[in-house]
This record gives sequence, structure tokens and C-alpha cells, in this order.
Amino acid sequence: MRRADRLFHIVQLIRGRRLSTAALLAERLEVSERTIYRDVADLQHQGVPIEGEAGVGYRMGAGFELPPLMFTQAEAGALLAAVRLAQAWFDPALAREAEQALGKILSVLPAGARAAAESQAVYAPTLGQDPQVQQHLQQLREAAQTRHKVRLRYHALSDEHSERTLRPLGCFFWGQVWTLAAWCETRQAFRSFRLDRMTQLERLDERFRDEAGKTLADLLREVGAQARRARA
Repeated sequence: MRRADRLFHIVQLIRGRRLSTAALLAERLEVSERTIYRDVADLQHQGVPIEGEAGVGYRMGAGFELPPLMFTQAEAGALLAAVRLAQAWFDPALAREAEQALGKILSVLPAGARAAAESQAVYAPTLGQDPQVQQHLQQLREAAQTRHKVRLRYHALSDEHSERTLRPLGCFFWGQVWTLAAWCETRQAFRSFRLDRMTQLERLDERFRDEAGKTLADLLREVGAQARRARA
């Protein structure tokens, strides 16, 4: 990779994340961390508002913009494949937004590149996903984004029925099943719920703020620690 291309990719990677370590950048670009330190210093010297320092991490300062980008044929093809998956497995609102975004991307490609991208041989046939699951997915992802608590009635695989008040943290797709990761106000612990086992769902007016020990990052750290203990 030419150095100019590498500098461009460094800017793209940093502006796409809240915090990027030199180790992550080095791994993505297949160079040494020392090369990353030198390149970031050069970008800062050229006026690119990269904040942070070696050993801590980097983020892009506010107000920095790049001119519109031209997607490659391969990148456009990957996005098209992702949208096909979205149409089959996301809720209709999110799938529609993804399709509209893809249309804008394809519209700026040369005719040949667009035709090649649209010939991407990856498909996701719609298998009749339960409309109620799609509705719950939209409600839950929107509640997670706006930090609204939800109340649900749940029919567990054990045949137990319960009613819970939750802080929705994220929706996860496992190939055939969507699950909600949440902080359960009822149990005062992290819990996971299958969307197809939810019999009733209501978004509450009450909102929540991130609290230490109750966030998605905390849950992922806990899951990671459990996985490491299981491998030990």
C-alpha cells in the first residue's frame, strides 16, 4: 500500500470510531505500531485534528470532514449483499433505510461498476419472518437508541411466564433467532430474551442513563471473562 493511501485509511479508521489505538490501526493496515505513530504525527503536523497520543488512543476532533468518497466495485458489492440480508432479517423500517442508502451509493458509481456490484452472487431469500418479531425488533432497537425502558411479558422455554421491566441494550442476531440483551430491573442483573418468546412489549416513558455495571460494554466484558474462564 502506498503511504498516501495508508494515511487516507488511517484518517478513515480514526474518524469511524470513538477511540482507535495504535495497535488496532497497525493490525488493520498490516504495519508496525511505530509506523502508525509516525504517520499520525505527520497527519497532525499537516493540520488534521487528530486528538490523543501514543499509548492511549486517537480520535478525530470535531468539525473535520472529507470530500465525498467513491466506493470501489468490491465495496459496493459488499454493501449490496448486506442490504439483501437486511431485507430478509431486519425489521421493515431498518431494511427500507438500508435500501435507500444503498441506492444513493449505487447512483454515483459508473455504469459498469454498478452493474458488477448488482451482480453480487449473495442472496437472502425471505423465509417469512414472524411480523410480530419484526415489530418487536424495531421497538427494541429504537428504545435502546433513545434510552427508553421497556416492559415485556415473556414465555420462557421452560414454560415459565414472567413480566419484566428492562433497560434494552442491544439486539443480536444468531442466524435464525433474534435476542435482546438487557439489564433487568426486576432481577437486577443482565438477561437475554428471545424476541420470538415475547408475548407483549411496551415502551415506557421512563428513560435511563448509562450506569457503571449496567451497560452493554459491561455485559460484553462479563461474557468475555466467562469465556476465558471456560477455556482455562
